[in-house]
Amino acid sequence: MTRQETHDVLHPQLTINSFNADIDEGLVDDDESTGAAVAPMDTDSHTIRVTRPVPPIDFTLNTALTEEKLTDLAFRPAALNTRVTCRIHRCRDGIDKLYPQYYLYIEHFATGDVQHVMTARKKRKSNTSYYTITGCYGEDASTKTHVELGKVRSNFLGTTFAIYSHGRNPLRRESNNQKKGLSVREEMGAVLYDPNILGFKGPRKMTILMHTLTRDGKRPEYRPTKESEMLLSKYKEGGARDLLVLHNKSPQWNEETQSFVLNFNGRVTQASVKNFQIVHDNDLDYIVMQFGRIEHDSFTMDYKYPMCLLQAFAIALTSFDAKLACE
Repeated sequence: MTRQETHDVLHPQLTINSFNADIDEGLVDDDESTGAAVAPMDTDSHTIRVTRPVPPIDFTLNTALTEEKLTDLAFRPAALNTRVTCRIHRCRDGIDKLYPQYYLYIEHFATGDVQHVMTARKKRKSNTSYYTITGCYGEDASTKTHVELGKVRSNFLGTTFAIYSHGRNPLRRESNNQKKGLSVREEMGAVLYDPNILGFKGPRKMTILMHTLTRDGKRPEYRPTKESEMLLSKYKEGGARDLLVLHNKSPQWNEETQSFVLNFNGRVTQASVKNFQIVHDNDLDYIVMQFGRIEHDSFTMDYKYPMCLLQAFAIALTSFDAKLACE
């Protein structure tokens, strides 16, 4: 297994097999029997070869962040042909077991060095799951400055999640003077999980909604002030034409390992129901984002264009959350 992503991807025609590449094997967790592992797939003689012109370049963060650089990293989509590699550590010790914190690090892929850039906290005393995301910047760990960047909120069943930047909720009358002075929050995306009581329908199925980018690859700001203007409403009413709709790649059942499998190219080493890869239906070989477990409380998260860091982190947080109607 090389650490570089595979250039040539073979995919059989008219079969359920989707990969023929170098893979890592993983066993399913005892408590997460529908988790996505990685295992070998059978080779079919009738294949077509899809070759990408150049392998992606791995993003590196070589300097200390300023507030401007942090904001740019959080909200600007990844550059074309660039992969941003990250690690997430979950901290749920002591009284924080029910309300864990998640620390996001940018990983230097070649050296393994990491730099802490964001923290997410699950909010207490909330009727639904609610995460706040803060960024940190500065030269020294003891003097780092923290700034609020965004939030993720679910419905009661944990089947839909809305992602926003830090800002004022236009649907609520604010009594807090500090919040009154904020600009209307920016809508960053939404995540939908198909209901799957007790996991009888197999692995999780995700749909990710985002606004389309401009012709020059920039992410326009959308600050809806009515519920009918929001991503979830547009999608449910059939207005997906102007939206970017992504899905998680369906893992395949492997008889050898008796588990559902995905090819993470060595970036994920443990099976988990939380593991996923995000693709567009028009190109199943281009992995927009992937997330998976490497240790009990440690995970990798990689993303590419057209996602930005805040969107990718927020989507990963939805995978951590308990879902009453999905498992």
